Amino acid sequence: MSYTGIVHGLDERLYHSDPALSSTGLVKLLQAPAKYKHYRDNPEPAKKAYDVGSAVHGKVLGIGAPITDIPDEYLAINGAASTKEAKAFIQDARDHGRIPVKKSEYDEINAIAESVLAHPLARSLFEQAGQAEASVFATDPDAGVPIRCRFDYLPDFTVDDPWCVDLKTSASDASPEAFARTVAKPELRYDVRQEHYLGTYAAATGEFMARMKFVVVEKTAPYLVGVYELAPEFADMGRKRVREGYAKFAACTDADLWPGYSVTPDPIQPPTWLMFLEGAIA
Repeated sequence: MSYTGIVHGLDERLYHSDPALSSTGLVKLLQAPAKYKHYRDNPEPAKKAYDVGSAVHGKVLGIGAPITDIPDEYLAINGAASTKEAKAFIQDARDHGRIPVKKSEYDEINAIAESVLAHPLARSLFEQAGQAEASVFATDPDAGVPIRCRFDYLPDFTVDDPWCVDLKTSASDASPEAFARTVAKPELRYDVRQEHYLGTYAAATGEFMARMKFVVVEKTAPYLVGVYELAPEFADMGRKRVREGYAKFAACTDADLWPGYSVTPDPIQPPTWLMFLEGAIA
């Protein structure tokens, strides 16, 4: 089944099974088309590493998979969920769409969510009139490729000063300086993701008013929170890469060719930061 426009209440597994290009797929495609193809053809199973983040999203947004406690008696002496009973419980929980966590993790999830909602600006963003986990499907008008995104929070654009929200729960450092570096990581490229999200919304609705803020919370106590908007320079770079990615996706799809890294005889150039460090450039 294919979707168009804004879809509320769509099961997460159905969303991820749609063949339209997502922000994660786009970032992988920009690294190498072969990475995108592998990601598309080999969907990742639920992972323990994602459980706390998914559960925090659910607590903050008030929507998502329910959490279930792994019984203490199923845990090993050292507290690990490594026993046969624990593994069976975890698999059954995942099969039924629940997030299995230990009691200690449940306390951590609550603490992280409470920290987000105790932050005045973060809380106000999630209290806007709007919809959590809103899925959007469209066709890019220039490249003609199907695209999709799933907003953590999509506001009702009739309210004053509306903002789309992306909640990030895996940060070891939520300071402005650290988040700027995180945005630019090739495997993350939050600037590209932002412009993909906003462009998908525009293509689906014809509305170009959407803006985005990132709510970033650290994953260790005291669970500090930062709320950030990307500067126009980030948006410009992200938009350029989105256009490149869509064109590449169309070309790879038409040819059914998904190459890896380019083979080039050109020498590898030192990065600018190293040239600054070594005094090669001022």
